[in-house]
Amino acid sequence: MKKILLVMLVGLFAAGINSTTAQTVRNSSNAYMGKVESDGTIRNASNAYVGKIYPDGTMRNSSNANVGTVRNGEFRNSSNAYMGKVESDGTVRNSSNAYVGKIQSDGTIRDAQNRVVGTAKGLTKEQAAALFFFNNF
Repeated sequence: MKKILLVMLVGLFAAGINSTTAQTVRNSSNAYMGKVESDGTIRNASNAYVGKIYPDGTMRNSSNANVGTVRNGEFRNSSNAYMGKVESDGTVRNSSNAYVGKIQSDGTIRDAQNRVVGTAKGLTKEQAAALFFFNNF
């Protein structure tokens, strides 16, 4: 799994949270990785502030630097380069349109080899895809 704590920053920076409570993220071993609070604040497993989600899809890190955007299922890095997309059925594709994984309706995340790489119950498909597949760092 790629630098999962760094990926978390980008991963949870998609538009919207599904509820008014914090949503947790776990890796394939079910270890707690962090959470997204209802106001868009991102915290890692040590509860340290690592960034914030903004309603327009802008992603900012703990230093308030722009690290990218997600809009309409499309991911772009801080230079606005297209990184990939998540389709309405949860299929995730990279910038070359190659299949890289899937977000299942129950929040289970699978990679291109159909291995479970984690869970992100309560997060949007965009948030989960960014967390596990798109790393702007």
